[in-house]
Amino acid sequence: MPKILVTGGAGYIGSNTAHRLRKHGFEVAIVDDLSRGHERNTTGFQFHKLNIADTKALVPLLKGVDAVVHFAAYISVGESTQKPELYFANNVTATVGLLTAMIEADVKRLVFSSTAAVYGLPPESPITEEAPFAPVNPYGESKVMVEKILGWLDQFREFRSIALRYFNACGADPETGLGEEHEPETHLIPLLFRAIQTGQPVTIFGDDYDTPDGTCIRDYIHIVDLAEAHVVALERLLNGGESDAFNVGTGTGHSVLQVVRAVEEVTGKKVPRKMGPRRDGDSPALVANSGKLKNALGWKPQYGDLKRIVESAWGFEEKRMNMRAGA
Repeated sequence: MPKILVTGGAGYIGSNTAHRLRKHGFEVAIVDDLSRGHERNTTGFQFHKLNIADTKALVPLLKGVDAVVHFAAYISVGESTQKPELYFANNVTATVGLLTAMIEADVKRLVFSSTAAVYGLPPESPITEEAPFAPVNPYGESKVMVEKILGWLDQFREFRSIALRYFNACGADPETGLGEEHEPETHLIPLLFRAIQTGQPVTIFGDDYDTPDGTCIRDYIHIVDLAEAHVVALERLLNGGESDAFNVGTGTGHSVLQVVRAVEEVTGKKVPRKMGPRRDGDSPALVANSGKLKNALGWKPQYGDLKRIVESAWGFEEKRMNMRAGA
């Protein structure tokens, strides 16, 4: 049974992936400093509260580990523009600490949580992996920097890695009951739920884009499908596969207003909303071409339907509301 260390495993994507890995027969341990994650998401796993920048403390935890799946990063684009130094310290410098510990412990297989933000404002959509790096915010730049570091380690350290470039992760796993709990929340679907619950209008940034309804189009990938992409990437590395990078998305784009309508259909409630100006750096459309992942690793999304994605997210949100009501 291969032993896998999941960094950032108390967070949304990390915890869901840890559960999928265990379901596929891997032995999983989690490292997280709990600065953005929730310890309850690590229940049932060997858990170490630790910042990955602490190379010395990481080395003994890595002994006997076959590979690492690395999620420990800050993910808010807006925050990254306000505090660039925080993002480079946490997403880049701390990752170098992790990589140093891995090399010292002779662990040379890593699945890296990257992002579509590495592409910036691509002129064409769907986006392939051949699109050049062109980030427009510190968050995207931090992920580019790590991907480049991994490329040099592949060349000179025989260190193999697969970078998964996510599009818009969303939804909840009906089996584990794990969903989005970011604070502050920046993702669209939870923000729409919050607007319904509070009555405070959610702001839609821009309705004058060159899209069918004027709002931004994004590729929404269900958390279970995203977690499964990590499983197949890990299996490829453990079977001797070479370093690579893959987009992870459905290949279908939905506009902000389409998501609003799906939320209203699922919940049976109107979403209070108001229009605002465009945000700097927002692309009209970001949709993945995931053909490479499908062809090379046999991955296929199972939750491509937007309504089904929203239903899973709403089920999680209803559970949270019931827990708060009973508190």
